[in-house]
Amino acid sequence: MKFCRYLRAVSLVWLVMMMMGGLVAEVESSPCTSTFFSALVQLIPCRAAVAPFSSILPSDACCNALRGLGQPCLCVLVNGPPISGVDRNMASQLPDKCTTNFEPCEIM
Repeated sequence: MKFCRYLRAVSLVWLVMMMMGGLVAEVESSPCTSTFFSALVQLIPCRAAVAPFSSILPSDACCNALRGLGQPCLCVLVNGPPISGVDRNMASQLPDKCTTNFEPCEIM
C-alpha cells in the first residue's frame, strides 16, 4: 500500500515538474507532430518499464501507446531534456521490447 502511494506521489511530482519546466515546446528538427509534453503524457503507461533499474517489461498498454506515438516522437523524448524517473537507455529499448519496426533513435 505504501508503494502505491509512493508511485502516485512520484507521478504527481513528475507531472508538475514537466509542466513547470516549460517542456511544451515542439522540436522543429523532428517530423514529430506532438509537443514534448504531450508525447511524454502519451507514454505514461510505460513509466514502470523505463524507471531506472526496472526489470518490468512494457505492458500491452505501453506498447500500444508507443506504436501510437511513433518513432520520431520517441526519439524527441529520448534526446530531449532529462526526465526525472526515466532511464533514457530503457526508453530507447522500448521498440525492441514491444516488437515494433522502429529505427533506433540516434542518441545525442
